[in-house]
Amino acid sequence: MVDLKGLRFSKMHGIGNDFPIINEFDGEVIPEADKSEACRILCHRNFGVGGDGVLFVEPSEVADIGYRMFNPDGSEAEMCGNGIRCFGDFVYRKGILKQEKMTVETRAGIKTIEITLENDEPVLFKVDMGLSTFKTSEIPMNADEDEFLNGELGVLDTKFNLTAVSVGNPHAIIFVDDVDEIDIKKYGPAIEAHEAFPEKINVHFVEVISGNEAKMSTWERGAGVTLACGTGATSTAISGFKLGLFGDEILLHLPGGDLKFNIYEKEGALGAFMEGPAELVFEGEL
Repeated sequence: MVDLKGLRFSKMHGIGNDFPIINEFDGEVIPEADKSEACRILCHRNFGVGGDGVLFVEPSEVADIGYRMFNPDGSEAEMCGNGIRCFGDFVYRKGILKQEKMTVETRAGIKTIEITLENDEPVLFKVDMGLSTFKTSEIPMNADEDEFLNGELGVLDTKFNLTAVSVGNPHAIIFVDDVDEIDIKKYGPAIEAHEAFPEKINVHFVEVISGNEAKMSTWERGAGVTLACGTGATSTAISGFKLGLFGDEILLHLPGGDLKFNIYEKEGALGAFMEGPAELVFEGEL
């Protein structure tokens, strides 16, 4: 077993999506070969710190700072929208990068964070989540269609109308009449591991309230049910806009809290700015 004794970390959450954060800006703290096992240990809610993933702060040669995230099962994720807000809060509070606008290198590309301060305290974080793609070959999804928009997919004992999209990581968006009526623990893992998605997929059930407001629940790839998913909420906002269900300003209610989105178009693709909070829970040492 990996020895993590003495490891220092900060525990943060973004509307209930929680993460231990480890500072490796000045050098590696957990060896690369041990990172997956270490993250499985850290995320365990009974034997570890507990979390929906582990974030690492790293240097970058192409952006102001570098970001990595590992899921509770030890797999590395491309990006996490709630996680990157926590990351921005941590980096600013710790004085690692004391600037109100920063570029962050992630596996899903370079993201920009703009921080709103009150009395030099970061309170809101606006992130350009980048451009989306609906091309099934890029998500990836095994489908005859070039884009799978509100298409029918058989799952266990039912059929869902599903939209597949990627914002650097893959998402399945399913609009339903009532999210509370969906057995997400039954259908979430079945869709995540469906043969249509060779690299698995994040799953979101969404109930439209109005043209600029909706409620959603999430099953995250490699993590299970979570209180929030920033990239999933981004994908939901963009998908709803593309399908004509939303305008270009959307408020999404997630179990852990709310996120605001502004949709934009660039280079023929849809992108979104996400705005929401992040909070420090505690500092610790194993």
